[in-house]
Amino acid sequence: MTTTAIKSSGTMAFRRKVMKRQNICLAVVGILLVIFMAVNILVGSISIPFSEMMDILLSHETTSTKGFIIWNIRIPRAIAAGLGGAYLAVAGLLLQVYFRNPIVGPFILGISSGATLFVSVVMLSTISLGFTMLNPFMCTLAAFAGAYGTMLVVLSVASRVKNGVTLLIVGLMMGYLCHAVTSVLVAFAEKEKIKGFVLWQLGSFSGFKWTEIEIMLVAGGAILVLVYFLAKPLNAFLLGEDYAASMGVNIKLFRMLILLSACALAGMVTSVAGPVAFVGLAVPHMVRLLFSTSDNKILIPGTILVGAMVISLCDFIARMVFSPVELPISAITAFFGAPVVLSLLMKRRVDI
Repeated sequence: MTTTAIKSSGTMAFRRKVMKRQNICLAVVGILLVIFMAVNILVGSISIPFSEMMDILLSHETTSTKGFIIWNIRIPRAIAAGLGGAYLAVAGLLLQVYFRNPIVGPFILGISSGATLFVSVVMLSTISLGFTMLNPFMCTLAAFAGAYGTMLVVLSVASRVKNGVTLLIVGLMMGYLCHAVTSVLVAFAEKEKIKGFVLWQLGSFSGFKWTEIEIMLVAGGAILVLVYFLAKPLNAFLLGEDYAASMGVNIKLFRMLILLSACALAGMVTSVAGPVAFVGLAVPHMVRLLFSTSDNKILIPGTILVGAMVISLCDFIARMVFSPVELPISAITAFFGAPVVLSLLMKRRVDI
């Protein structure tokens, strides 16, 4: 056997070993996600034995108090937390690849600030008067309008500039501008309204309805499928726009798809759960470290699973640590995410 053949055989064996390790990691994370979601359904202020929970799930019984709690409160919340974590984490991954910057997250383009501004207009003013039929949905509709309005502004700028740093600055300025207007509204608002607005700002996955879950599943699932098919161009993009263009990637269309997908995922979560911090920033770094790769074909499914697992765990902590008092989800994700990012920066150089 020649030296070249030996080296090739060794390389193939190493690749198989790496792929086996990555598949094991995916399986372990998937199992942990299922466990955390099951615990979120099982554990709460009202204790429900596991056998009774299984009977309720199998019979789809919703008439009893425990059946109503499981099917209309805990299951929607558990699914919403998993989807929210997955969407925010993937949005963060896309933005970090796009800007080739390890400290970029979904909020960097002002999406959260835009949603917060529009919600503040509804919650801190009397704009909802005259729209009584829409009152239960005004905050959600306002958050969608703010998130996607900001997204459209950023996308319009993205079509005119090629410099990622310039676009990054535009996003930051949009965020500061929205925050400034929100602060002015808070200064003139009534105290009772300020309290409700502040609680929304801290984020929560409580109160989700099945209609909202279905919308998140369909719309977000379609975006995740699109993102996975962009894995190969994303890998080429890591080596620079010139290299990606030489590989046949339509740079202008590709940049628009990245931003559209990231903004849509982050805006979707913010519109229904409020701003949730640090997930999009910390989780992609965790996945790169866990899977020891920069291949987006591995990172994308890994980020989906780890993001869902992290938020499921954080949501459980938020509900149960000081039960019956529920902590804001953003407080838990900040306690979790900040040390993760700092430890990664201290122990090793964080790269895209």
